[in-house]
Amino acid sequence: MKVISLTTTNYKRAKHVEIKPDPEGNLVIVAGKNGQGKSSVLDSISAALGGANSKTTPKPIRDGEDRAEIVLETEELTVTRVFTPSGSRLTLTSKDGAKYPKAQAKLDELVGDLSMDPLAFTLLDDKKQLAQLLELVELPFDPDQLEDERKQAFDERTAVNRRVKEFESALAQFGELPEGVPANEVSVSELLGEYRRVQEEAQKQDRIMDDLTGMREYVEQLKQQMKEVQRNLDVTLGDIARAEEIISEFPPLPDLDAIQSQIDGAEDTNRLVRKAKERGALSFQHEAAKGQANSLTVKLDEIAKTKADGLASASFPVDGLGFTEDGVTYQGVPFKQASSAEQIRVSMAMAIALNPKLKVIRIQDGSLLDSDSLALIEETAQEHGYQIWLEVVGDDIEDAYTIIDGEVA
Repeated sequence: MKVISLTTTNYKRAKHVEIKPDPEGNLVIVAGKNGQGKSSVLDSISAALGGANSKTTPKPIRDGEDRAEIVLETEELTVTRVFTPSGSRLTLTSKDGAKYPKAQAKLDELVGDLSMDPLAFTLLDDKKQLAQLLELVELPFDPDQLEDERKQAFDERTAVNRRVKEFESALAQFGELPEGVPANEVSVSELLGEYRRVQEEAQKQDRIMDDLTGMREYVEQLKQQMKEVQRNLDVTLGDIARAEEIISEFPPLPDLDAIQSQIDGAEDTNRLVRKAKERGALSFQHEAAKGQANSLTVKLDEIAKTKADGLASASFPVDGLGFTEDGVTYQGVPFKQASSAEQIRVSMAMAIALNPKLKVIRIQDGSLLDSDSLALIEETAQEHGYQIWLEVVGDDIEDAYTIIDGEVA
């Protein structure tokens, strides 16, 4: 459906305006200087179809009047919206005069999003374009919440990776440790005690060995004096037997030089042990930090997948349209990088997709369009059977409905 007739009386700045667009044309130009009521005329289309609330339109009735009326006709319906100080009243009739009991519900079925102005969309900055697109698209996730989670995980991973680098730098300062570094530090006091014990045992053995040598020499003497000293010989032989028994039970003694070598190298060994323990602790922290960073990477991948799955399942007005946290994208590149013609073409396609039944699109700042852009808009409207209501500043625009003091000149 298109608008075939619009009559606006006392709505906002409009006094009495009647417009019957050319049924063969696709472009309705409403012109006039600022403050003459041209915006009120185009606003009356939205007001007739969707009403006007006190927040967006606190004064729907023209100054000095007590009633405003908008009558909008399409090929199938006639919409009459009356505003009084006490409120508004809507009447919706079909071509045969039958009234719809639930008029606004019927209009809501037919009317898309008339607030989508293709030209205004191309002029918005990246963030505002993104905000408007998100208002038009139902996503299976909250973009702000998902972005907060992504940023938190990204910042946390950045901090953890910084710690990983610090651990790696600290580990690099240790270099490679020699093989065989013991797990615990050497106790010098224990080694000294062992050294003294072995030394005393060696002295004891030396004394016994000396005694044995003396006794053997004495035996030789006693053999020469066997007759006189037989009794002493027997005693001495008993002593020898006992001494030999003791000697046979001597344990093998550790190498004193080896113990001394351990004592001499104890400090170097202990330094290496401490270094190995410190390196081990750093390695543990390093592995733990890497694990944490990997977990956060997995979380970021999950967030990215949630976003990608959501975008894949979302229904955008135009194929190829999407967004990132920075703004709207088209075919995977920033929308702002597209040519002016492509931006207008895509914006028109969005407006068309959002208004599939009532084929009416409003463009507010038509004065900003050059001839090529205007031709492209008119060509697109004609191709898809849409009607463009274009607002232009000026009172000498060709083929325009020029508004002066609320009326068509």
